[in-house]
Amino acid sequence: MNKRDESARQNRAKLTAAARQAFAQHGYAAASMDDLTAAAGLTRGALYHSFGSKRGLFAAVVEQLDSEMAQYAQSVGNSASGDWEGLLAEGTAYIEKALDPEVQRIVLLDGPAVLGDPSQWPSQSSCLQATISIVEKLIQEQTLKPVDIEAAARLLNGTALNAALWVAASESPKDVLPKAIEAFRALATGLLK
Repeated sequence: MNKRDESARQNRAKLTAAARQAFAQHGYAAASMDDLTAAAGLTRGALYHSFGSKRGLFAAVVEQLDSEMAQYAQSVGNSASGDWEGLLAEGTAYIEKALDPEVQRIVLLDGPAVLGDPSQWPSQSSCLQATISIVEKLIQEQTLKPVDIEAAARLLNGTALNAALWVAASESPKDVLPKAIEAFRALATGLLK
């Protein structure tokens, strides 16, 4: 990697870190690009060069956070006993992340308002592919009913995502969380053979 590429990579990392903090603290609409770039020790020109716009920077932060959520949920799922329990644990862990203030504000509240339908985000697409793989395996093992694999995976992911959105947007997220998890698990078990 040449010096210019390394410098650009470092600038992106600085801007993303500063933006993540600003968006979590102030929300997308109130986050000041001047304050954010000053916190990163860079100029607005660096922001526009690296991300094109405030929205582009926000999309990068959402991608980073949503990917971290997915990795965390997968690690929880991987530590469960068996593929089915892992699938349930992964969905539950994703929903629980709605209590994290940073995730709540950036990914679940501002994210859909600024970036549109979360199911269309690149990070959600990679989650979907992982869910498709496990659903396919569970159907082949005859743990799940022989339903359309993609449909089942989309509905499982959509249920977890919408449960997390509901928890984040509720007046009392801690009270809503157990209801959301219980309903997610009940809906998912309807796929069992």
